[in-house]
Amino acid sequence: MHSRASQNRLSTLSRISVLLLAMFATMAAVYVAGRLWQDAENRVYLIQELDKRTGQGQSAISVDDTLKVITCREQQKKLSELEMDLAAATQEGFVPKHLSKNDRTRSKKKLLAVIGIITTFGRKKNRDAIRKAWMPTGAAVEKLADEKGIIVRFVIGRSANHGDSLDREIDNENRHTNDFIILDGQVEAPEESPKKMKSFFIHAVENWDAEFYAKVNDDVYVNIDALGATLTTHMDKPRVYIGCMKSGEVFSEQSHKWYEPEWWKFGDKKSYFRHASGEMYVMSRALAQFISINKSILRTYAHDDVSTGSWFIGLEVKHINEAKFCCSSWSSGAICAAV
Repeated sequence: MHSRASQNRLSTLSRISVLLLAMFATMAAVYVAGRLWQDAENRVYLIQELDKRTGQGQSAISVDDTLKVITCREQQKKLSELEMDLAAATQEGFVPKHLSKNDRTRSKKKLLAVIGIITTFGRKKNRDAIRKAWMPTGAAVEKLADEKGIIVRFVIGRSANHGDSLDREIDNENRHTNDFIILDGQVEAPEESPKKMKSFFIHAVENWDAEFYAKVNDDVYVNIDALGATLTTHMDKPRVYIGCMKSGEVFSEQSHKWYEPEWWKFGDKKSYFRHASGEMYVMSRALAQFISINKSILRTYAHDDVSTGSWFIGLEVKHINEAKFCCSSWSSGAICAAV
């Protein structure tokens, strides 16, 4: 009886082994057949390609040549994908959207404009005046974004002595107002102004999906409705740079308030190229993206408005000299006024 039970167990194990072997054999056969089919398809393709080029009938081809041509096919596929990206970049302006870094933080709804009010330490009275005059606070901030598609933030860097009382004052103010862009990697200093401007546009375009990006000084009042109405008239232009266009003398004397260390680059007449006045100017998304992509090689000069204007020289950019952006005085229909 014991012998009969042992025989049954052996019989059961044998059937299981046979089933497993059959399964493995089937899988192996499918795998081999698939590889053979793939190899055959590649051979046919390669032979056809050789026939086209040489005009010969049946052709022999080595394994090495097969691998080389297969590699070429993969590279061709990648090239096609890159060409598609390039086409998307051309349509978008400079770069397809998926190349931007912080897509996760972008607004779900595309905005009309992101406005950065450039401020610094010791200017809280200016900021409070702006909050009372034209910049929304509290729930009105979200309302402005939802209804008019406009984001407004104060922009400031960090103290050279990171974490000191100057930084703490800004952090405390921001906890109450929540209306700052704090550029942690940017030192807040007058001589750093052009770099700070570049950092702002990079931050803005990487965090908000907007049609336009604007810079405003913290001693300028802005008519939000007039600004929005003006910007909507330029939405059909892919690369626009809007402002109160000007040029000016380049000062080569170190003792001068507006000394330009790179004065020799501006020729014998020492005159700056045409650029938007620094009180307020606007650029389209494609130009902000251009700054973000090329941030490591964009040169800065003594002034932030000159630096911004220099980045667009040589590009297909529409310069729009808009009188409403000249903030010297407030008038009917004006967009801004300096105080």
